[in-house]
Amino acid sequence: MKTGKVSVIGAGAWGTALANHISGLGNSVILWALEKEVTDEININHHNSLYLKDIELNPALSATSDIARACVNRVIFFVVPSHVMETVIEMMLPHIQPGTLIVSCTKGMENKKLRLPSQVFSELLPAELEIKKVTFSGPSFAREVASGLPTALTASSTDPALASAVQKIMSGNNMRVYTNDDPIGAELGGVLKNVAAIAAGISDGLEFGNNARAAIITRGLEESIRLGTAMGANEKTFRGLTGIGDLVLTCSGDLSRNRTIGLRLGRGEKLEDITAGLRTVAEGVKTSESVYKLSKKLGVDMPICREIYQVCHEGKDPRTAVEELLGRSLKPEFDG
Repeated sequence: MKTGKVSVIGAGAWGTALANHISGLGNSVILWALEKEVTDEININHHNSLYLKDIELNPALSATSDIARACVNRVIFFVVPSHVMETVIEMMLPHIQPGTLIVSCTKGMENKKLRLPSQVFSELLPAELEIKKVTFSGPSFAREVASGLPTALTASSTDPALASAVQKIMSGNNMRVYTNDDPIGAELGGVLKNVAAIAAGISDGLEFGNNARAAIITRGLEESIRLGTAMGANEKTFRGLTGIGDLVLTCSGDLSRNRTIGLRLGRGEKLEDITAGLRTVAEGVKTSESVYKLSKKLGVDMPICREIYQVCHEGKDPRTAVEELLGRSLKPEFDG
């Protein structure tokens, strides 16, 4: 039985599910939430009804809204939305111990400077802290992980020993963890699948059928590979769990928040009306802008991402976006 001490920063659905899983493996876990009502409910009733309704949490799981207490452990899983990464890291900075292992579970991109989570950590954390970093990602709905259903994920780091350490922490109780050495590719897979999921949802909302969804997934993968290789990622990563695995799940699963937004857009609802009623973040809306800007900066052709950006941020009609995608000039399937 594992008896390590682990912190999880972020008590949304994914952070709560991960904390519950790690605690269930016999580790001592502190889960940090900004909302005191969330920590109180976890500590007293062993539920997080705000973000993970109807899931019974491990009674040994401890929650806190004190960031100093949450940073006391030398292994920290960072599970916050990309748009608040900087704010939370700055809150953590005075309390992080040198040599801490930070496991980034954020699936998004920082919008202002178009940075991946690992790049945000590198810029904000002083070199003298000697922080160790691993990306943890793959096809996973929080509710299924919290329910103990079988899941396969990947721990990614340029240091194989660090990836292996996270693999050992997380493996067990129906979770199998692999390792790879391409955190940039793993992070990009987690970013781009959210944008493709909105596209797949729009297609489903317009009742375009299974053929259209399969085409979006396949061409979405090609766009991911183009951007990834332009940023130095390994093409093979996009054919693994953090690439095609996460892409298929998010584009086809009913629990996908990004696909749900796309569904509602395809059925004629306005984006502002959809997002106004959501407590949990659908990363794809914000990420579509970041990916669009990054693709232009790097000169990478990403027509699906471009159309989703225009739908989400320029008010483009979803049906028009699909028609323009289909009406582009004909070309070979593979570049070059």
